[in-house]
Amino acid sequence: MLAKHLDKKIHEDQVELAHTRDGYGQGLLEAGRDDSRIVALCADLTESTRTHYFAEEFPNRFFEIGIAEQNMASVASGLAAMGKVPFIASYAMFSPGRNWEQIRTTIAYNESNVKIVGAHAGVSVGPDGATHQAIEDIALMRVIPGMTVMAPADIHEAQKMVRWAAEYIGPVYIRIGREKTPVVTSEESPFVPGKALEIYSPDDAKVALLSTGTLLHNAIMAGKELTEAGISTAVYHFGTIKPLDTETLADIVTRFDQLVTIEEHQVAGGFGSAVCEYVCEHAPTKVTRMGVQDMFGQSGSQEDLLQHYDMDVASIIELVTQSYEI
Repeated sequence: MLAKHLDKKIHEDQVELAHTRDGYGQGLLEAGRDDSRIVALCADLTESTRTHYFAEEFPNRFFEIGIAEQNMASVASGLAAMGKVPFIASYAMFSPGRNWEQIRTTIAYNESNVKIVGAHAGVSVGPDGATHQAIEDIALMRVIPGMTVMAPADIHEAQKMVRWAAEYIGPVYIRIGREKTPVVTSEESPFVPGKALEIYSPDDAKVALLSTGTLLHNAIMAGKELTEAGISTAVYHFGTIKPLDTETLADIVTRFDQLVTIEEHQVAGGFGSAVCEYVCEHAPTKVTRMGVQDMFGQSGSQEDLLQHYDMDVASIIELVTQSYEI
């Protein structure tokens, strides 16, 4: 049985598609209407990151920094020190990719109340190619002390994460994508920061698919096909990567023979690594990490790239069936 309040079209061929970056833009605008302390900064990518929604309504609270991501992080830290709640947005390859030291030292080390939004994350940037495909950003951000790291499943969860981050005191990183992705949740879906969402978990399940970010729909479709083929499969979504929901993870490792983590990121240092770090210390269990395997990205369509890097539905099914006889 699916979790409550998921999108009703989730299993249909024509599942609804939407941009997670629109979830950021809409959430930021709503938060800005509720709290005059909120300001937005961007590095010459206002429309691409959807910061223009906020900029158009609140021009006096928007700062176009230009192509200067390091400066953007430092300015945001100063604004936070003066009582503002800054959101900074750029492509994730440049923020946190280019300005990591400024995020570490001027924001996190000073416990500045700054929210970092990394757009165009993952290989789904498509034709922009390797130079613009941030597939190392989770690793970069989760190693910073005190940094909350989040990857929404879809537009609705992105919007909810932004609204939550606006009220939370402390640095937060939210990664969002470029292309439209399946709408999995709904406006009524529960969102609890730091808490995993159980999508479905049959009592006789042998394997659990643990997903983060926009690959949740692939995990759900693969889990459905595997279960119908005789391998009962559970699916969980970890929208918050740090702090990791170790309470739910502790329960998962006692129930399933194998865990498969799925992320649009390098397997080294990402969500799968976070899961393995906990599991190996507390309850050793077989974990297989799906994601980019120590390679750079390349140009291509979203569909072709997910297939090439073994993150599509067929690849998930193939990996699981290698361990079980149908």
